Amino acid sequence: MTVIQTEHLSPQAATWLAERADLVVGDAESAAFAAAAPRAAALVVRTYTQVNDALLARLPALRAVGRAGVGLDNIDLDACARRGVRVFNTPDANTQAVVEYVTCLVCDALRPRLFLDAPVSKARWNEIREEVVAHRQMNELRMGILGFGRVGRRVADVARAIGFDVVFHDVLNIPESERRGARSVSAAELFATSDVVTVHIDGRASNRGFVNAALINAMKPDALFINTSRGFVVDHVALAGHLRACPGAQAILDVHEPEPIDAAHPLLGIPNAHLAPHLASRTDAAMDAMSWVVRDVWDAIAP
Repeated sequence: MTVIQTEHLSPQAATWLAERADLVVGDAESAAFAAAAPRAAALVVRTYTQVNDALLARLPALRAVGRAGVGLDNIDLDACARRGVRVFNTPDANTQAVVEYVTCLVCDALRPRLFLDAPVSKARWNEIREEVVAHRQMNELRMGILGFGRVGRRVADVARAIGFDVVFHDVLNIPESERRGARSVSAAELFATSDVVTVHIDGRASNRGFVNAALINAMKPDALFINTSRGFVVDHVALAGHLRACPGAQAILDVHEPEPIDAAHPLLGIPNAHLAPHLASRTDAAMDAMSWVVRDVWDAIAP
């Protein structure tokens, strides 16, 4: 059985699969992909390979697609279903990594820190202690969580443990027993009343531009906005306008549309906008857990 791997897998998972299948490594534009495509029974991708009609047409023997990750934004599920291609992913593999990352971003933004690498005078010591002061303590603030799935709920656990008042908004009616002590509110109330807004909605088409100008402009002038979900859910032009109008606000974005960001990105050059290169799930443990989607893929095609 031939399996094509287009993006990175952990060495252990790749080795495991290579022991069972003819594993061909190469992106969709490579000669290796082109040579293996006619006989490939399975395809393993991560984030940037677009599994659509055009790609599937090059893979006539395909029976399974594995996405080493959580969302399926880059997989055309309808196109796969029409061809009888089974699709697998790893829904809970990176939850811990993303929750840790969001917690770190909140701390970076709200609790400034400074480290010394040389002796300083007593006067400078006292100056530093006057300068490096957190003006807001977390147990005085509200965190609004947009999207209350696996990651959103774990973020709520951490935020409440720190002391935040936590509210959330989700398109589903979350049972009281699963709300983690957080309160359900409308999206409008969440954006208008939260000191920290963190976005964890999924990649369904209806979420494109969900965080629109009306919601963004309703935010407090000193609110912290974090997006680690998908770049396309946020109106970046509206966010840029808000940040320029409210220099006390901050935005930290880990995901973008497009990726990598280009010179036309509206948030580039705005001092209170901080753009990270899609790092939330980048821990060894999470990447390894995501890579083991290969087990499901192999089970689907094994002779």
